[in-house]
Amino acid sequence: GDGADKKARSSYFHLPALDVPLAFPQATSTTSKFPPCESDYYQLDDLLTLEEQAIRMKVREFVEKEVAPIMAGYWEKAEFPFHVIPKLGVLNIAGGTIKGYGCPGLSITGAAIALAEIARVDASLSSSILVHSSLAMLTIATSGSEAQKQKYLPSLAQLTTMASWALTEPNHGSDASALSTAATKVEGGWIIEGQKRWIGNSTFADVLVVMARNTTTKKINAFIVKKDAPGLTATKIENKIGLRMLQNGDILFKKVFVPDEDRLPGFNSFQDTNIPLSVARVMVAWQTIGISIGVYDMCYRYLMERKQFGAPLAAFQITQQKLAQMLGNIQAMNLVGWRLCRMCENGKMSLGQASLGKAWVSARARETVALGRELLGGNGIVTDFLVGKAFCDFEPFHTGEGSYDINNLIAAREITGFASFKPTSSAQQSRL
Repeated sequence: GDGADKKARSSYFHLPALDVPLAFPQATSTTSKFPPCESDYYQLDDLLTLEEQAIRMKVREFVEKEVAPIMAGYWEKAEFPFHVIPKLGVLNIAGGTIKGYGCPGLSITGAAIALAEIARVDASLSSSILVHSSLAMLTIATSGSEAQKQKYLPSLAQLTTMASWALTEPNHGSDASALSTAATKVEGGWIIEGQKRWIGNSTFADVLVVMARNTTTKKINAFIVKKDAPGLTATKIENKIGLRMLQNGDILFKKVFVPDEDRLPGFNSFQDTNIPLSVARVMVAWQTIGISIGVYDMCYRYLMERKQFGAPLAAFQITQQKLAQMLGNIQAMNLVGWRLCRMCENGKMSLGQASLGKAWVSARARETVALGRELLGGNGIVTDFLVGKAFCDFEPFHTGEGSYDINNLIAAREITGFASFKPTSSAQQSRL
């Protein structure tokens, strides 16, 4: 029985783990002190305006102080650090590029830098803000009525209320335009029926921006659905290996009534997702840059501190080669990310360019994070030294906000003029 099993175990079986500095004194953990930033090898900070540089330092200081010491514990428990949100609200970065309504009106680059700095320390918190700002708030700002913008955006900008953005469904991931959640017109409003999956912030969001198919026009419309609306349930997706702090949810809509004043009047087809999705892909590219920078910073400090065979790991050729490869990747990723932002600010960035940028940058970032995991050896699989956590957190970015393959196909469609998303039907195939 279980009692006999317990007796058979040693007297120290249930003791708490050793503190990391005692268990591994040769390297500094991120929970005790986050490493300084060491990755700006090509002085790319010079490409930023003074305002953008100030945003970077403001956010960096905040997340290193407030988030770095607690993130591993919350990640392990798959819980969200709600107490950080009011403090984050004071930084005035939510709402990113939106002007007016209490929003900061940052440049695209400034908004991207802020997200990257959060992701450098923790990807989950960064993703929560991305969903809130670059998807939900931006959709309200671009497609909402004046009354809706005045009603919802000020509190969302202060982070006194939180938002979610619901597009993906269990049966419609990459083919999101085929979504089947339905919105049926009734007197005074709409009835929403359907199901969504992978929706960040959905279990606690005050406001959910929901895409649904108008049963009359067959077009996609967007609706603002309030938390705890009758017929609405949102439950957390469990057992994730990455972004464990981010509360991704399954949402069920069972005859959820939405009043007419909560339909976004400027959102009348799937094409109206292009602006928030393009901006979000740029932001996701910058999140992966931020994750890579954090991993590099940790690896640099670790290799200088950790000694084997009588020398720091930084003195060995094979570790130096990996470190240089990571650093080279980060310089190139930064340049592509910066160029995307500037094109977006000038109104010259296409959906294909955003998609190719996200795909290419995330591929380089995935390689960078994997190299970092190798460099830390056994400590590369624990969260105490950041890299193991970042390695797991990165995987959702490879497929999120458009998978690597789909984003490449979006760019290729723009380049060639041929859409190749759907397999050719058997009737059209040559028999040769």
